[in-house]
Amino acid sequence: MVRHQQVQSTVRQRLLEDALQFVRTASRLPGVLRIALLGSLATAKPEPKDVDVLLTVTDEADLAPIASAARRLKGHAQSYNHGADVFVADPQGHYVGRLCPWKLCAPGVRSSCDALHCGRRPFLAELIVRFCRKYAKIKE
Repeated sequence: MVRHQQVQSTVRQRLLEDALQFVRTASRLPGVLRIALLGSLATAKPEPKDVDVLLTVTDEADLAPIASAARRLKGHAQSYNHGADVFVADPQGHYVGRLCPWKLCAPGVRSSCDALHCGRRPFLAELIVRFCRKYAKIKE
């Protein structure tokens, strides 16, 4: 009789699996030019706290399906008390913001939106540049 032991995934393995699923989805979407893994998950750190991804997209890319995939990534990570962020750069390498975490993204929909220019481009929350400059060589 053969017994199969159930092996418990580490947090790192789970985050990598979630990141891979996001990459598989995002890479098939029109307008996605490049996908880069950033932050602690891209290091040898045994217990990363989150997944950080940088997408380079065309100016015409519809961010709604990309934001939907990012919300799924974030939701999976949150199910085991971790996080995920998806940052966006344009084809010239300029950081343009992070994807909006809300399913309904439009100016005035919620008072808790902290995007600098809510609604300028749907599903793009232009927030701080500090994080991406730290982990990627992105032009200001």
